[in-house]
Amino acid sequence: MLRLARENPRWGCRRIQGELARLRHRIGVSTVWKILTSAGVDPAPRRGGPTWREFLTSQAEAIIACDFLHIDLVDLRRVYTLIFLEHGTRRLHIAGVTAHPTAQ
Repeated sequence: MLRLARENPRWGCRRIQGELARLRHRIGVSTVWKILTSAGVDPAPRRGGPTWREFLTSQAEAIIACDFLHIDLVDLRRVYTLIFLEHGTRRLHIAGVTAHPTAQ
């Protein structure tokens, strides 16, 4: 059981219990949790991985957001624009502006 936990760091107690059940070892999830905890192995699925904040920070350079929005001008005309935002550099790219977004 400890070997399964160490070789598969993303597996939680339920997954380990399921794999043991496939090998015909009947053991409860709470028993798996107790054994892993007493051995000093964190039974959570994310033992050694980064936190969500660390993951997003490391991936920020590759994330691009896009939006299609309208802008009301001073002369009360409405124009539509497609914009892209690079999260890593926080640069805004305007892909196009049009008064008729469904026209050719």
